Amino acid sequence: MGTTDRADRFYREQVLDHLNARMREFVGRQEMFFLATSDRHGECDSTFRAGPPGFVRVLDERTLIYPEYRGNGVMASLGNLSENPRLGILFVDFLRDRIGLHINGRAWVVPDEEMRVRHPDLPVDPVPGRRAQLWVAVEVEEAYIHCAKHIPHLQKVDRQERGDRAWGTDDVKRKGGDFFGAAADAAVREPFRRREHPTVPQPPTAPAPQSAPAREVSPSSFQKEAERVLALVQQRAAADSEDFRGWFG
Repeated sequence: MGTTDRADRFYREQVLDHLNARMREFVGRQEMFFLATSDRHGECDSTFRAGPPGFVRVLDERTLIYPEYRGNGVMASLGNLSENPRLGILFVDFLRDRIGLHINGRAWVVPDEEMRVRHPDLPVDPVPGRRAQLWVAVEVEEAYIHCAKHIPHLQKVDRQERGDRAWGTDDVKRKGGDFFGAAADAAVREPFRRREHPTVPQPPTAPAPQSAPAREVSPSSFQKEAERVLALVQQRAAADSEDFRGWFG
C-alpha cells in the first residue's frame, strides 16, 4: 500500500518495549480495555474487561496485572492463555483524551491469594462481583499509541439514568437476556462444535469441484490487487469534500 516509510517511522518513533511514565499514568486511570488472545492453533478471540479506575495495576515499566472477575464460566481468554501466552490489550479513552494505547506481551496467571502476598497493598473491592478470582500478569513487549482521529468522544451518563452495573450477577435479564435471539432457537438447531484440528498429518484429498477457477494468490497478484485498491482509495479521497470530518465529527 505504499506505506513502508510511514510504518518504519512509526516503529522508530512510537513503539516502545516498556511503559513510559505517561503510559503508566494513562493505564492507571482507565476503566476498561479490549483483550485479544488465541489458542495454540492461532484461533482468535477478543473480549472486553472493565472495572473501577485503577483496576489494571502497573507494577513497573515492564509489568502490569489485571483481575479476572467471576464471569460466564467459559474461560475463553484464560483457556487461550493456557495454550498460548501471547496477548494484545487495547485501552481506549473515549471520555477525556480520546486516545488509545496498545500493549502486547506475554502473560501468566496468578491466584488472588498469591498475588496479595506479593503485593499486599492491592485493595479489596467491597463489591462481591468485582473481587478477583485470579490475576493475569503481563510482561510488556510492545507499547504504542492508537491515534485519536477515529475515536468517538463519549460522555458518562448519570447513574440514576443508566442504572447500576450488576457486577457478578447470574440474573439472566440483568446480564442482557437473549438479546441476539440465539437461545430462542437452540432446540431446533445443531449445537455449536468447535472445528477440530488434526494432530497428525492427513493424506491429501482431491480438491472440491469449483464453479469458477481458483483465484491466484501469488505475491505478484496480491501486489497488483493492492495497487488497484490503493488507486481507488486515492481517487475517492480526492473526490471527498474537505468539509467532511468523519462520522463522529
